[in-house]
Amino acid sequence: MEPKNFENKITPRSEDYSQWYLDIIAAADLADYSPVKGCMIIKPNGYAIWERVQEVLNKKFKSYGVKNAYFPMLIPERLLKREAQHVEGFAPEVAVVTHAGGAKLDEPLIVRPTSETIMYEVYKDWIHSYRDLPLLINQWANVIRWEMKTKPFLRTTEFLWQEGHTVHKDLQEADIFAQKMLHAYKEFFADYMAIPVIIGVKSESEKFAGALKTYTCEAMMQDGKALQIATSHNLGDNFARAFEIKFLNEENNEVYGWQTSWGLSTRSIGGLIMTHSDDKGLVVPPKMASTHVVIVPIIPKPESRGEIETKALELGELLKKETFLDQDILVHVDVRDMRHGEKYFEWEKKGVPVRIEIGPKDIEKNSVVVVRRDTGEKEIVAMENLNAKVSEVLDLIQVNLYERALVMRTENTVEVNSWDEFVSALEDRKFILAHWDGTAETEKMIKDETGATIRCIPMDQKAEEGKCIKSGNASKTRVLFAKAH
Repeated sequence: MEPKNFENKITPRSEDYSQWYLDIIAAADLADYSPVKGCMIIKPNGYAIWERVQEVLNKKFKSYGVKNAYFPMLIPERLLKREAQHVEGFAPEVAVVTHAGGAKLDEPLIVRPTSETIMYEVYKDWIHSYRDLPLLINQWANVIRWEMKTKPFLRTTEFLWQEGHTVHKDLQEADIFAQKMLHAYKEFFADYMAIPVIIGVKSESEKFAGALKTYTCEAMMQDGKALQIATSHNLGDNFARAFEIKFLNEENNEVYGWQTSWGLSTRSIGGLIMTHSDDKGLVVPPKMASTHVVIVPIIPKPESRGEIETKALELGELLKKETFLDQDILVHVDVRDMRHGEKYFEWEKKGVPVRIEIGPKDIEKNSVVVVRRDTGEKEIVAMENLNAKVSEVLDLIQVNLYERALVMRTENTVEVNSWDEFVSALEDRKFILAHWDGTAETEKMIKDETGATIRCIPMDQKAEEGKCIKSGNASKTRVLFAKAH
């Protein structure tokens, strides 16, 4: 995963956005390529972000009554075939085990592309009465989807995710819960990843295979393309009927359950990279960082090393006693025997939110230099005020990253009313709100001609009479179009 540009290490975004993305991953030491084509190795710096995702979402999910479990990654082929739309949707992506233990298997086993079928086969045995509901289960797992074109974090053959699967007493309760999880994701992206997302409903053509309705979180990346970053599905009773998930209701009648599924994957890390990073390297929102502050001693003469490093370590210990919102401040003091300029460059590439510089003159003045990763701003801070200042700066960075991303999306979202305006806006890499006649035929025509897809029908989009930008037929609301990763 070495960058092409060996001199500057990171290819500028304006020159080659795709290579810039790969260079960021390499420079920040987030991941590496695997000997298995299409798969990636998530290195400690990258996995630390995923651990933070797990930590935050586990707490949120459990506050809603969701419990974690784990189900096998091998699924009997007959189970996947139970729900026709589901198997049709995943058929091109599945990996199949046909031989094991030196012999051909009596029945092929599918390597988990998603877990509806293996989970619902046993859900039918867990649910008997309305008193058993709602059943709220989540699992953190890996899945395999045989991708032809891969890119680290965004699209790989194997990836990590969480997938929640619930059963409810009726359609209304299921839909309320599906939307509740959608808003949980939206809050997580805004509050922790500093990524503003548009929530909405997928078109029939774009919804999850076998779902009644798919809700989605769509984010704008710096190249103007959309990233579907999390989804929540109202499955209706489609899977319940296929897997005989029934229960006795309050009137003692046997009825089918109503289900949801919802998920977020390591693709979210790709979204974080592409939303905030710059040509210097990775930028990590403080709430997602595994290191909030790096302290770099500046040692002009060998004989001053002991005094400066001792002071740096003292400051590090004091900072560790400070908190930043729901976390302790995580500090690293870089005492490696190398030039401080090289250290600056390395930590900048790795996206550590705050750098503290301390040298002989700083010690004389009882101060340090505090540097923000998001803006590059430097500030001289008295040592006695350092803890409060660092906590304040971390909060400012978190807010700034969100607001910066929101401004970018707002400035690059347009309403269009004609086909020419639509094509022009796409060339300018915009998010487009336009009228669509609601037919799959028109949707496909637009996609085939331009590469743009309906990302969602935004949930806050008001009803508005208009004409479809392609067919000219009547339309009652605008939908969100964009090209996507």
